[in-house]
Amino acid sequence: MPADYSGTWDFVSHENFEGYMNALGIDFATRKIANMLKPQKVIEQDGDTFSIKTLTTFKNLSCSFKIGEEFEEVTKGMDNRKCQSTVNWDGDKLVCIQKGEKKNRGWTHWIEGDQLYLELQCENQVSKQIYKKSA
Repeated sequence: MPADYSGTWDFVSHENFEGYMNALGIDFATRKIANMLKPQKVIEQDGDTFSIKTLTTFKNLSCSFKIGEEFEEVTKGMDNRKCQSTVNWDGDKLVCIQKGEKKNRGWTHWIEGDQLYLELQCENQVSKQIYKKSA
């Protein structure tokens, strides 16, 4: 049985988020605001069905999907592009491939201990984020 991602996860840190957002073509002002945010992730997992909510003081985002099923995703709050996304298991990691205007786009989530890791990629940029499970 793959990992259980359910829970509330509080932001700890990120690296190269600016570079990732720049690769997406996000404007300067939005990048500056986003870099200061400390998002909270709320993940609900029921087998292979997921709902991931990202909550901030600026914007709230949500995404729902079933493992292995392609879905149309509008990346509201980021670059507002439509892409075809598919999330699959790679061991205990969740790996999302996003097909659209931008090349090499997607993300990977994994858990180590009480920390949730998120690696975001777009074109030649990679951003890493860490979240800690709320008590």
